[in-house]
Amino acid sequence: MSAARQAVRWSALTPTRSRISARAKRVEVNALHLRRSARGFTLIETLLAAALLGGLLLALNFFVFSMAEIWGAGAERRLFEQHVRAVTREVESLLRTAALPPLPNDPPVFAREIRLDDGRRVTPLSFELPEGSPRLPWKETPLPDVVCALVFQEGRGLVLYWQSRLEEKYDEAAPRAFQLSPFGAGLAYEYSESDGAVWRTYDQLQRTSGGQWSLPARLRLKFAHGTLKAETTVVLPPPPGTLPHF
Repeated sequence: MSAARQAVRWSALTPTRSRISARAKRVEVNALHLRRSARGFTLIETLLAAALLGGLLLALNFFVFSMAEIWGAGAERRLFEQHVRAVTREVESLLRTAALPPLPNDPPVFAREIRLDDGRRVTPLSFELPEGSPRLPWKETPLPDVVCALVFQEGRGLVLYWQSRLEEKYDEAAPRAFQLSPFGAGLAYEYSESDGAVWRTYDQLQRTSGGQWSLPARLRLKFAHGTLKAETTVVLPPPPGTLPHF
């Protein structure tokens, strides 16, 4: 092989200075990238990330507390409405029980004077449960022939007074008291006039022109709790031989 050809081949195999410098630059660039990727976050980047995270947590707290406040307000209204419905159903159930046959000649509801636990004497609407009621909180053995009266008392709400005819001093002793609803705000009596064409509401039982107690056709129960208010109507059982009012 000639000397000239060998020199050309050797020059092709031997890296030139330009090739060496280009390779060195690529190595330096790669090393610079590796150093930048391994150096971590700067102080400015850390502060910016902390500020963003704090803003997200603050917005989340506002959202959670707002939803809790909305849910709490709705829950209070729902619980109040459930209480109103439960008390109304209880009064309706007691009155229906009082009207179950066999009935005496007297009407299932009547007016009777009683002495309240605060000493006052009033004449509320009363009714009798011949078999008593298991829901009445007797401290002793429950008795039948229980006469009940529904009364509204300021500061106590709707109070149910009851007393058995079999007890001693039935006409003299004060009946027992049971707080039916602490949210009771009033009790009204609705009377039908002109064959149901006109309804009038009174806070007390009314008397006829002859001085006898006149029984209403419906009861209006009033409830209040803070800003929440509600009213319900209970139809009273009619006297024997008459049709109910609607």
